[in-house]
Amino acid sequence: MLGRSLTAMTKYYLKQDIKLGSKLGICKRWISSTLQRRFAALWGNGDYGRLGLGSLESRWRPVVCSAFEKHSLKALACGGAHTLFLTAVACIQVGAHKSFFTFDCSETGCVYATGLNDFGQLGISENIGYSLEPLRISGLKKEVVQISTGYHHSSAITVDGELYMWGKNSNGQLGLGKKAAKVIPIPTKVECLSGIFTKQAALGFEQSVAVTGGGKVLSWGAGGSGRLGHGQESSILGFLRSTSEYTPRLIKELEGVKVKIAAAGFLHSACIDENGRVYIFGDRAVDKMVEGNYTHGAPMRMAASVLDVLHSPERVQGPFSESPVDQVSCGWKHTAAISEGKILTWGWGGSHGTFSEDGHSSGGQLSWYLILDMPVIEIITKL
Repeated sequence: MLGRSLTAMTKYYLKQDIKLGSKLGICKRWISSTLQRRFAALWGNGDYGRLGLGSLESRWRPVVCSAFEKHSLKALACGGAHTLFLTAVACIQVGAHKSFFTFDCSETGCVYATGLNDFGQLGISENIGYSLEPLRISGLKKEVVQISTGYHHSSAITVDGELYMWGKNSNGQLGLGKKAAKVIPIPTKVECLSGIFTKQAALGFEQSVAVTGGGKVLSWGAGGSGRLGHGQESSILGFLRSTSEYTPRLIKELEGVKVKIAAAGFLHSACIDENGRVYIFGDRAVDKMVEGNYTHGAPMRMAASVLDVLHSPERVQGPFSESPVDQVSCGWKHTAAISEGKILTWGWGGSHGTFSEDGHSSGGQLSWYLILDMPVIEIITKL
């Protein structure tokens, strides 16, 4: 999710080539002749230990997280004030020679968490307020292949497509049913998805979105501002129903569309279909010029925020009409996408440098702005 200045934090992967010896036939350990080791570098706001660097200090430049010096990382996810790390494999030096390593496959697909834990979002214990260093989440017994974080909740998908969630559950964002507790401090399987292979999950402020192996999209949690994509519904008496969904619900407007990736932000969500087309739903806040108070007999024009809500998914046009999109990510009131190796962003940028080097803001989450005209393979964003 894309960052706000209050909780600004960016992370990326660096790759380091390691030359290794021949393969060993040892259970759970192996050696390969070539491997690219991925490790995390972090910077930004360091409060609550969200950077995982062992202190509360904020960092103005990237700092490598030493907690994973013996691991190769597969992914990381940035939440409101917490971070999850997913390991690919553990690297163990063999003997005294620094060029030879073994790899402990028992460490493959393990999840570590750092930062704020006021709603159990770290998945380790509700008795720990925060952690300065990444701690392993022991409640996940199977190999994990995908992780995601919302503002106060987290998720993990196992190798067999099971979805586990934990953290804040005030509006059903964990998908565990209406009777579930408001705080779930340990990873808990979403039982209503048993028998359904979950391919990917994306978490927003208080909503969650998931993509199945067959390309169907489900959403649940707080549904205000249309962020779940289920449209507006009325009860029998004509009153609007509660917008919260406490268990995963199929987005009917996307039936017939095979989705490969979903994203969730503060009050909006998005997804990409198999042809690279982008669909978005939720709050589309835009800046418009409106009439203000009269000054010396003449109306004063001023910029104001006007809400434009998409209750059902709509396809994003603009540059995406001709160029397929590979990845999309939603933030506070802005969105980023990768199309043909280029980053495009749209939404609120204000004066915080969300988009361009000049602080340009193209108000409105469905407008767009090219920020980086160079090959890009991955974007990691936060609220």
